[in-house]
Amino acid sequence: MPSQLEELVSFLHSPQPAVKQIALDNLVGFSTGPHAGIFKNENYRPIQDLKELAKNNSKTIVQQSVTILANLCDDPVMRMKIVTDIDFLSYLAWKICDLGNSSADIMCILLSNLAKDEGITNIFGINGVHDSVSLDEKVFMSKNVIDCLMDCFVKGYDRKLNQYANFDYLSFFFADISRFRKGRNYFVEEQQYDGVVPISKLLVFTEKYDNKTRRLGVASTIKNSLFDSLHHEKMLKDEKINLLPYILLPIATSRDSELDEEDLFNLPDELQFLPEDKQRDPVPEIICVHLESLLLLCTTANGREYLRSKSVYPLIRELHKNVENEEIGELCHRIVNMLMRGEPENEKVEEIVSKSAEDESEESDDEAIVEVL
Repeated sequence: MPSQLEELVSFLHSPQPAVKQIALDNLVGFSTGPHAGIFKNENYRPIQDLKELAKNNSKTIVQQSVTILANLCDDPVMRMKIVTDIDFLSYLAWKICDLGNSSADIMCILLSNLAKDEGITNIFGINGVHDSVSLDEKVFMSKNVIDCLMDCFVKGYDRKLNQYANFDYLSFFFADISRFRKGRNYFVEEQQYDGVVPISKLLVFTEKYDNKTRRLGVASTIKNSLFDSLHHEKMLKDEKINLLPYILLPIATSRDSELDEEDLFNLPDELQFLPEDKQRDPVPEIICVHLESLLLLCTTANGREYLRSKSVYPLIRELHKNVENEEIGELCHRIVNMLMRGEPENEKVEEIVSKSAEDESEESDDEAIVEVL
């Protein structure tokens, strides 16, 4: 088998298109698991071949080559070989924004997987449309590719921009780039081209209960954007962002009936008159991410005071009482401890999250490589 695989990967740079197609047909299944190392042959020549094939005019060839590249991102060295190729990164990102691209969604998965490497921050310097890509200027007002990817995600859900793509996996891409300082700064700073803070565009998707991928990715982006406490006050009090309701709504339900009148009055306006059918997010993992965001907001005295003033404690109390989940219970307990204790002068706030801001490159379970089968 090894010798046959070596021969197959050598066919990726055959001058005959039919031979390349045969190679791809047979190699997709070996791009995960113990045989994936075959793509390291000849000083990683197959990686370069696959990047070239990803620019092919054949939909099948493009989807197979991009699938293999996405799966190979599980290996840090191969991932680095892809993400540090700035021309390919530019092509990939701009091609996602090509509204006639029938392979945009699988390319979103590849881009998301590449975002596990800090080299992905080079995307913030890509500010000219790739020569081989056409862009609809009626949809995209910016020449910065990160802005256009944001437009794809926000405007293109449910295939509203591209009949072939819903761009859901860009939410994981946003979550991963927000682990790095450049990414966090992008999401919390007003952009010149439209005068909007990018994180505010994502918030509406925290309650898209028919789409776990979007909710989880957006929740993780919010959490990661909160690792810099310098931005907390702006994100809480700037009416153009108004972050807190979008963290609280997914963890609240109309059945949280034991809030007294004063507590209800102090809640953010968006939570005071919930419809009778309002439910909590059905996925405990996503609730946990929102609770981790609240813990991050508790790292400053001003943040804790603001959360107290908005009746966050009684809302967390109701969640703890009504949801039987060990991890949710533990996070609720930690939030309550932070909010209900006193505020001694010069007290150093305890480490409240298992993943610190300095540990930006460490993968967590919800940031795992997306394998394509």
